[in-house]
Amino acid sequence: MIEIRNLIKKFGSSIAVNDISLTVDRGQFFGFLGPNGAGKTTTIKTLAGLYRPTSGTCSVNGFDVHANPISAKRSFGYVPDQPFLYEKLSGREYLHFIGGLFRVRADELQARIESYVTRFEMEGFIDRSAEEYSQGMRQRVALAGALVHEPTVLIVDEPLLGLDPRSSWLVREFLRQKAAAGMTIFMSTHLLRIVEELCTRIAIVKGGKIIYEEMFDATGAQHGTLEKTFLDITR
Repeated sequence: MIEIRNLIKKFGSSIAVNDISLTVDRGQFFGFLGPNGAGKTTTIKTLAGLYRPTSGTCSVNGFDVHANPISAKRSFGYVPDQPFLYEKLSGREYLHFIGGLFRVRADELQARIESYVTRFEMEGFIDRSAEEYSQGMRQRVALAGALVHEPTVLIVDEPLLGLDPRSSWLVREFLRQKAAAGMTIFMSTHLLRIVEELCTRIAIVKGGKIIYEEMFDATGAQHGTLEKTFLDITR
């Protein structure tokens, strides 16, 4: 579960996030939407512990991300919009490194890595150095890295960025299945059709404030309606 309470983040005199509060319940697939510069990525980086809030709190699974960062970060995975990989490591070496940071047992880690290599169809490049990777390859390795410690919460910023249609389908199906199995997913994306397809709840942010929220039933959003809503209220 994710809880953000009265979050404010300033950079100098500029307010990037302006008193945002929200709760994402266990098992929800939450879409965090907004135009460029609305405060989405700043909110996500603060939630992930990369930025310290000017005021307010962010908690994941009951752990304050900034007061108790180690316990909080053990319970979630995070994929930024521009994933960082160590250029001289292969994808497989990177996944072993990340698993080691989370103290995953060696035999379990090996099995999980092989599972993700197969699931995301990475056999053709996983043993090449990351400096040779395309954006889509990086995205798949970064997503696997965020999941090797089996978190209950996944925070992702533009998870389909740079993916070809096949890779995009693989990732979408995986996220759909994880949410159905009880994982809480907090996703920011500009791809509204993907939000309609996957999300059970959305919030739209503009000027650092949440200006709209909606819950979807099991059938999702009606195709095309979200785009009109988004354009109308962010005009």
